[in-house]
Amino acid sequence: MNTFNWLLKREYWEHRGGFFWAPLVTGAIFLLLSIMAIIAGESVRRSVENSDGIQMNGVELSQLTKTLSPKEMAELGGGLDLGTLAAGSWPFIVLAFVVFFYCLGALYDDRKDRSILFWKSLPLSDGQTVLSKLASALVVAPVIATVAAIGTAFGFLVILSAYAGIYGGNPFELIWGPASPLNVAFSLVAALPVYALWALPTVGWLLLVSAWARTKPFLWALLVPLFSGVLVSWFDVMEMFGLKAEWYWAHVVGRLLTGTVPGMDMIYRGANDPAMANFNPDGPQDIVALFSAQNTWGAFATIDLWVGAAAGVAMIFAAVYFRRSRDEG
Repeated sequence: MNTFNWLLKREYWEHRGGFFWAPLVTGAIFLLLSIMAIIAGESVRRSVENSDGIQMNGVELSQLTKTLSPKEMAELGGGLDLGTLAAGSWPFIVLAFVVFFYCLGALYDDRKDRSILFWKSLPLSDGQTVLSKLASALVVAPVIATVAAIGTAFGFLVILSAYAGIYGGNPFELIWGPASPLNVAFSLVAALPVYALWALPTVGWLLLVSAWARTKPFLWALLVPLFSGVLVSWFDVMEMFGLKAEWYWAHVVGRLLTGTVPGMDMIYRGANDPAMANFNPDGPQDIVALFSAQNTWGAFATIDLWVGAAAGVAMIFAAVYFRRSRDEG
């Protein structure tokens, strides 16, 4: 266990820029852009309205919550939660690229710079090495991105609170009262195990290519699934199984290449679940409910997740094999 922890620390320190700084800086950039957008919007508003106060439907900001009905307060809270989720999505966008390219170079780079000779001279098994990279991609990087996302979401609410306070509004009544930031934060944390399992086939494929490819792993990782999809479509291979070529593109090509994108499981579930496909929100709170822990964990009941995870495990074993046998030294 101490050896594995040391390997995880090694991966973190070697890729701290992508794991730690990328989501953190991305969240900070979003908050800075939000402040700049508020300042620009205020300049335009003042030049048009020639007023220092803010009114909504003729009501001063400080009196707004007293005039809203319970339904309108719920919609206000849903809108704030939706904005909080949107703010927290920025670090996850970066996470998709960080995990993809990290896995692609995780085993290839060791052979390219011949550092594999050093690591093989240590009492470390190839299985431990591959598993440490797997855990870094599916646990370490997503956890750090989630923490950055929650920090960005709360920072966004702080900015809104400051804006409301400047114009006489009570932030606790206008922002923190209607909103449910802790529920949003819990939803983001609850999505971590779903992300790990859904991304497993993509991560397994990328690690397999990283261990196998002697050169240009990006082209191999991208072109092999795409070219196989073209061949399947061209020769109508899936018709032998009573399926269309679109199934292969979605469940093989798509799963191999897009699994590192957070929330991708909901797109697949939306295509197969009539309740989600015919989703007709009655307000922002209904959209926020899609990202609740209960709905997110519904992915565990889908066969797509478990079949993909099994395929990912098989590719991890193959990556360990090639790590052991393909020695550039």
